[in-house]
Amino acid sequence: MPVFKLGKEPFFPPAEFADQNGVIAVGGDLTPERILNAYSKGIFPWYNEGEPIIWWSPDPRFVLFTDELHISKSMRKILNREEFTITFNSKFEEVIRNCSIPRAYEKNTWLTDDMINAYTLMHKLGYAISTEVWKDKQLVGGLYGIGMGKCFFGESMFFLEKNASKYGLIKFTQKLRNLNIPFIDCQVTSNHLISFGAREIPRNEFLKLIKNNHSFEKIIIE
Repeated sequence: MPVFKLGKEPFFPPAEFADQNGVIAVGGDLTPERILNAYSKGIFPWYNEGEPIIWWSPDPRFVLFTDELHISKSMRKILNREEFTITFNSKFEEVIRNCSIPRAYEKNTWLTDDMINAYTLMHKLGYAISTEVWKDKQLVGGLYGIGMGKCFFGESMFFLEKNASKYGLIKFTQKLRNLNIPFIDCQVTSNHLISFGAREIPRNEFLKLIKNNHSFEKIIIE
């Protein structure tokens, strides 16, 4: 299938039109309207500095169902000791900027300034949600993503201290489960998230999940 070039209208072709790598379109912009439209159709932006915006919908899709969360024995001990504390939506920009720092094995970051600005605006509008992990009053980990209706689309996480991001992911997943939000979209497969119970599902099954759970209502995390 051809890769679509987007114009000014926040339009996307059906996700099933993505190429074999999962690329569905290039171009367009990162306005809130386009971002919300993309996620509602199982599409997300992912590109490097200097590239046009690239929009993806991979098949299979990697998903963590909140009622399938696996917690290892070692993490249960850390949870029981309450080694960290958790807040939600208190330091969104600090979380996303920490997520933008390239890992040791990366040459650059896909979280460009335009992406940071776009998702910070989405946070101000109530759609982008952050989880902060603290120790001794210092921010040591966190994660963020987009929440709409009963869907949560995870984007990135970071840690400055061992187990901090794991702690945050567990607490946040438990929070979503208590809110009857059935899944976290993890986008592409990683061994790290497999250890928490995330698994691949066919894209058409993922699109049905969105259809059955999506709305433009904001998720309220307290």
